[in-house]
Amino acid sequence: MKQYPLFPQLPRTLRTVSHLRREQIVYRLWYAVRRRLPVSLWWRGCVAWGPLRFTPLCPVIPFPSRPPASPTDIDRGRFRFLNDTVDFGGLPRWAAPGKSRLWRYNLHYFQYLNEGGRPDRERALRLMEHWVRENPPGTPDAWDPFPISLRLVNWVKYLSACDTCGPRVDFVLRSAYHQALWLEDSLEYHLLANHLFKNAKALIFAGLFFRGKDAARWLALGLEILHRELSEQVLPDGGHFERSPMYHSMILEDCLDLLNLLRGSPDAGKEAPGEPRIRALFEARLHETARRMIGFLRGVVHPDGEIPLFNDAAFGIEAPPDHLFRFGGMLGVNGSADLPPTLRSFPHSGYFVMAPREGDQLIVDCGPVGPDYQPGHAHCDTLSFELSLGGRRVVVDSGCCQYEDGAMRRYNRGNRGHNGVTVDHRDQSEVWGAHRCGNRARPLYGNLTRRDDGALVFEGAHDGYRLLNGSPVHHRRIVWASEGITVEDFLEGSGTHHVESRIHLHPDCAVESQAGVVRVAADHGVSVLFSTDGDRRIECHRGWYCPRFGVRQGCTVLTVSHPAATLPRRFRWTIALR
Repeated sequence: MKQYPLFPQLPRTLRTVSHLRREQIVYRLWYAVRRRLPVSLWWRGCVAWGPLRFTPLCPVIPFPSRPPASPTDIDRGRFRFLNDTVDFGGLPRWAAPGKSRLWRYNLHYFQYLNEGGRPDRERALRLMEHWVRENPPGTPDAWDPFPISLRLVNWVKYLSACDTCGPRVDFVLRSAYHQALWLEDSLEYHLLANHLFKNAKALIFAGLFFRGKDAARWLALGLEILHRELSEQVLPDGGHFERSPMYHSMILEDCLDLLNLLRGSPDAGKEAPGEPRIRALFEARLHETARRMIGFLRGVVHPDGEIPLFNDAAFGIEAPPDHLFRFGGMLGVNGSADLPPTLRSFPHSGYFVMAPREGDQLIVDCGPVGPDYQPGHAHCDTLSFELSLGGRRVVVDSGCCQYEDGAMRRYNRGNRGHNGVTVDHRDQSEVWGAHRCGNRARPLYGNLTRRDDGALVFEGAHDGYRLLNGSPVHHRRIVWASEGITVEDFLEGSGTHHVESRIHLHPDCAVESQAGVVRVAADHGVSVLFSTDGDRRIECHRGWYCPRFGVRQGCTVLTVSHPAATLPRRFRWTIALR
């Protein structure tokens, strides 16, 4: 009889946990225990019975409304997030039964208060009052620290822009005060990364909006966390350290919001001596950080104006690049207008961009999966690439459809969803669950150069297959010359292995295969020929393209298989441009 190990996933779990910081483990254990305790045993928050003191925020410019990525109709109780609409027929059922956690989180964020077509004061207050009555402290989802962080900022922005007088407003303000106290006791040290950054932003907003000792403490704590996280989370080349263009956009908008806020609110921090000097230092630092982040985003954005889809990234979740560029411009932050037109390297982030002419661009991901202690948004896309021709995408990354674990999540995160090389059917990084990662591919080198003949050359490598027999190492060289593009893969190592190479095509591409060559015609007039070397023929398989959450489009995946490849071995794709 076959014997099964008692804990079959224990080695993988240990490989995952081994990368965590000590504080993450301690706080995970504490929060796990705390969830089982009555709130009264651990929460020290208590609002005084006297009147609250607050001052509406006075940013340098009015906080710009985001374009409504997912329009809602508050009057009718119709809410749309992640391309999924729920019609509550009135005030929402905040638990939103049957919806994903991320969908419920979006409902609790209240981002729709500050999107285009913001609701009037009466409708907004009615909705906020209803939320307060239906979600007492400790309610799951509603009182999780991440939704609190976004909701606090959105409520404070909205209330600062409208009449903040009357008992109904006071009712909402007291809840906001409670939420800031709760957040202070629930900071996401178990997750860190973008979650902790959001916590800090919310504390700063609450600390500048409210008055008193609690507010002064929130402001000091928020600035302390911000000071530390700016240094760690924003890399020298301007990229965000989680290596997701979507989360980069999130943190960039946060920096611009904070810069806008700290430049205004001249009476902020009266309780703290020397606060104006400290605020001026943070203004200078946020300005420089935002400048570098805008420079990075300008450098990697595709000719269609949207972000690359490496790692967890999708359109329509964060503010689009042009909105962020305009916001930065209004604050006098203009990033790196002197970016090289054809070769753009971001070595710390691991992004390398070839753009030989306007409308044509190839971008390669050759960076780490993210910070070692938080690779939750990592995909197996090291050495994968995206290609735009004639202003539109032709070779695409599969994107991100959902955060719940399942077949689609595994496709988007694993090798099958990217334009790389797979050895022995293994993922280059050990992604599992919704946001877990054990062993991970590490870039060995990455560089971008121009040859004497004018060709653009990228070279890079990763060691994601080092634990397989023969210790394979994947090297990739991409050359963009006048006649076209060659993608050459070299597998260093020994032994015989099953090898596959994939390229995802945009769903709008028409594909025709004949005589070992695949002709690809895009609907905007671009025509490309794909071929490969040796006796292997290109097979066309069905794959998925998920440019937005909740959206799954079928696409063609070109695949070349080598069932018994003896290493070392070279393979090549040729992309002839017509």
